[in-house]
Amino acid sequence: MFNNKQLEVLNTELNSSRIKTREKGNINLSYLEGFDVIETANKVFGFGNWSYTISKLEQVSQELNQNQNYVVCYKALVNILVYDENHIKLVNREDVGFGSGIAKTLADSHESGAKEAITDALKRSLRSFGNQFGNSLYDKSRNHQNQAKQQNKQSSHNQQMPPSNNQNQRNSTQAFNQYEYQSLYNLALNIVEQNGFLIVVGDDIFSKKDSIKACGFRWDGKTKQWYKQLEQGVA
Repeated sequence: MFNNKQLEVLNTELNSSRIKTREKGNINLSYLEGFDVIETANKVFGFGNWSYTISKLEQVSQELNQNQNYVVCYKALVNILVYDENHIKLVNREDVGFGSGIAKTLADSHESGAKEAITDALKRSLRSFGNQFGNSLYDKSRNHQNQAKQQNKQSSHNQQMPPSNNQNQRNSTQAFNQYEYQSLYNLALNIVEQNGFLIVVGDDIFSKKDSIKACGFRWDGKTKQWYKQLEQGVA
């Protein structure tokens, strides 16, 4: 079905530097980002030799949260088609995804929720092609989480944080009210404290910018991060 070069790439062990982690409740989740799996598909199958269609996009729910932000949830069905070098269809895959959008305006929450659902369905469809698309992350016997944590920790250490007048780095204990950012946690985002700042981390983070800005975070172009200075005197 696939040529030897494609099979070689597909059978290669997943590089731990591609794996991201986030917390959901008391569970640590490992995942690949949406742009990452698209770039991998272009590398493995070739530009123009694969495509996807949105078979279904359906709104699931809509409500206002405690911060008076709109919360709109979607589910999507995405179909993947892969072709050979003569553009003859080799195989197709299909899977479902879920997404939620949280924003001050109804239009922005619809946009974020729909995009997140499509990205989730796309990633789930592609993972059926093996380890390079994150299928191995579902294998509980593997140690992907620890590898990803070490990689993310090193990346965070190397990144330059936004300038701060407070040079005293706080310890790793949380010194902020998690409930204040529940809307972001509902979007599968997480808040971490670094060098006197709160930093937003998670998957497809820029597509959720309206929800993040609604919580008072600002975008730093140099570090490519959403940040917010930790208030002084917060216990």
